[in-house]
Amino acid sequence: MTYRLPPLNALRAFEAAARHMSFKHAGDELSVTPTAISHQIRGLEEYLGFALFHRLTRALELTREGRAMLPKVREGLECFAAAIESTRQHQAGGRLLVTSPPAFAARWLIRHLPDLTAGHPELQLHMTASLDMIDARDAPAMLGHERVDVRDDETPVFIRFGHGRYAGCRSDRLFSPAYTAVCSPRLLFGMRPLNVPGDLRRHNLLHDDSIAELLDRPTWAEWLQLAGVGGIDPGAGTHFSDPGLVLSAAIDGVGIALASKPLVEVEVTAGRLVAPFDIVLRRRQAYYLVVPEAVADRPTVGVFREWLLGEAAKVLQD
Repeated sequence: MTYRLPPLNALRAFEAAARHMSFKHAGDELSVTPTAISHQIRGLEEYLGFALFHRLTRALELTREGRAMLPKVREGLECFAAAIESTRQHQAGGRLLVTSPPAFAARWLIRHLPDLTAGHPELQLHMTASLDMIDARDAPAMLGHERVDVRDDETPVFIRFGHGRYAGCRSDRLFSPAYTAVCSPRLLFGMRPLNVPGDLRRHNLLHDDSIAELLDRPTWAEWLQLAGVGGIDPGAGTHFSDPGLVLSAAIDGVGIALASKPLVEVEVTAGRLVAPFDIVLRRRQAYYLVVPEAVADRPTVGVFREWLLGEAAKVLQD
């Protein structure tokens, strides 16, 4: 099929000018003068045989034909950019920006990365952590992940803890953490040993207050009720504003914490933490890999997704 198309620069100029409603701002974006933008659009109008803009005294206004043409031009430019970017990344790797909850990043994700980086040295991983990756009770359906410019060099993916429904994105469930009581072995076998759940009344409870409105937060009140223990103030003890500090305090023998089992597997295996009781709190919420539709088919995403789902499957088998 033979395509009869106007120059690409003219289409880019039209899209930028329509988005900014300004030749000057379009020129700034494309690094040319406003006059150059005007000439490119004038040439495009001559090629098409109709006007795209009403040129008012101090403003621009799209004509009916311009309004009809803009969405398809924008879609075409985005598809063209996505095709080029996908091929470029396939040839030379690419930067993958991974944003996840802080505790998940520090206690689970980073410790599993060596196999990924060894097997795929072409990946340029950029890791960030944010508490915004945890759904609150009033979490909106639209979280901003879906608004991605396919022309960006970085490919953003997100790991969220929540309900798994994110508009404009593809979501893969990783695993749902089970919460259990953990402490230093020094407490388990110390002067006040932990033989039964009721022994917690002689110990300091540690609390994670990092997110006031955390969706379905596990609490000591719920754990004590499940254990059938009364006479303990579930709000007493030491409160922290960072989940990492809670686990550090537990390792150092400050008290007993409620922790996600997958996130403390290394500490338990190494003997820095122990889980004295087989009492587990479970949640409907889970960790999800969330990828905007605009970049979901990029090769870098495919590599990371396959690896991450494989690692998550090992948790499900435990």
